[in-house]
Amino acid sequence: MVSRNGRRSSAEMLDPVGVLPRVAHRIDAVTLLTLYTLLLMAIPSALVFSPLGGSGGPATILSAALLGYYMVIWLHPAFKVDRHRQPIRVAGVLFACVNLAAYVSANRHTLPSLEGNGADRGIISVAGWLGVLLIGADGIDSADRLRTLLRRIVMGGTAMATLGVTQFFTGLDATKYIVIPGLIRQVPFTDLLTRDNLNRPSATAAHPLEFAAVLAMCLPLAIHQARFAPPELRRRRWIQVAVIGAGLPMTVSRSAFLALTVAALVLLPTWPKPDRRRAYVVLVISAGLMWVAIPGLLGTIRNLFFQVGTDTSSASRSGAYTSAAPFIAQHPWFGRGFGTFLPQTYFFLDDQYLGTTIETGIIGVLALLTLFLTGWATARSARRASADPQTRDLAQCLAASIAVAAVTFSTFDALAFAIAPGLTYLLLGCIGATWRLARAGQLGGRSALDPRLDPGYADQSLGWVGDVSRR
Repeated sequence: MVSRNGRRSSAEMLDPVGVLPRVAHRIDAVTLLTLYTLLLMAIPSALVFSPLGGSGGPATILSAALLGYYMVIWLHPAFKVDRHRQPIRVAGVLFACVNLAAYVSANRHTLPSLEGNGADRGIISVAGWLGVLLIGADGIDSADRLRTLLRRIVMGGTAMATLGVTQFFTGLDATKYIVIPGLIRQVPFTDLLTRDNLNRPSATAAHPLEFAAVLAMCLPLAIHQARFAPPELRRRRWIQVAVIGAGLPMTVSRSAFLALTVAALVLLPTWPKPDRRRAYVVLVISAGLMWVAIPGLLGTIRNLFFQVGTDTSSASRSGAYTSAAPFIAQHPWFGRGFGTFLPQTYFFLDDQYLGTTIETGIIGVLALLTLFLTGWATARSARRASADPQTRDLAQCLAASIAVAAVTFSTFDALAFAIAPGLTYLLLGCIGATWRLARAGQLGGRSALDPRLDPGYADQSLGWVGDVSRR
């Protein structure tokens, strides 16, 4: 088949004899990222391919492949991918380059075997996260496809929350019975953590703190989808909000309530006054129901805040700053290499910013902060670029999710886990797509903020695989 301009499509160039399945044209950025989301959230993070060790999680392998795929379509002129200015792309590439520089710096001398393996795992993880970010920011080509992906992310968060609630009440971790051919459990199974005789679920995440961060990042998006749902879907969407919201306090952690506070501070001031009043009523009723249904939970959480500075958890975190100072002084600018500061060799930090300072130096922590600040500023810019209420609320909810990620990263060593950083980069990619589509007028009306835009702009830059994406 020949296109109108007499040239063959990119798919025909790659498959001149028609061997590829006819469904190939349906595989776009959202399809690939949906598969990534499924692997990330549905498969317990402890399950990996044995030959690859810690970097052998199915989601990690796919994300690294996505980076390679992105580089091919970026370099090949037959493929169409957005190449215009994109703040998220710049921040993501900068963060990756800094980690690569730290990796090179670390390997100037011989590393102990475990630390060398950690550095290798770290650079693979960074490459995969960058691939997810770039595919999302530059590949999602329409508002409908963007909203489809966000709905699927919320569905994944709801499924994790449902599993977590079940773990909380029953004490049974069903993930230990999940067996997938070809995958092994990287760490031996341990029973659920407890605090004051209350189970602390983690669902498919590796720790309750990671679980809390993931749910808190999903919650603003779930609320957005419920507020703007069509009547026939409204009940289902609010049930998703309720399940995710219920799962957060059941992690029995300060981080969960800190994340909820951040989300509320970002979202509530932008809502109409009647919606804010309803939200306050719902919060009060929810607290009352929790007090009745789960005796001791609110008291335990209250004590966690009242004992800040005196309990073992906060004392360990504050002591880590003093203990970390000599390690930072050894390599202040590019650190000792991402993934090389192993808790089993040294000590737990429970603060990603401190860990980043040790592993990738002052330059690395500045790059991480730049990534979060760019995500926030880009989401807010997308909000300003549109007059459509739904688009503006979506952008604000994405800003809230990134604000939650930025805050919760200070409560645990997030980049040492799989689901929390994977979801963070996925949402950063969605922010990049939202910004691009809003400025192109594809999210609630044409914007006049970008003078480059013309009626053919979308066809020129937003197609995923040339003519195939427009069949």
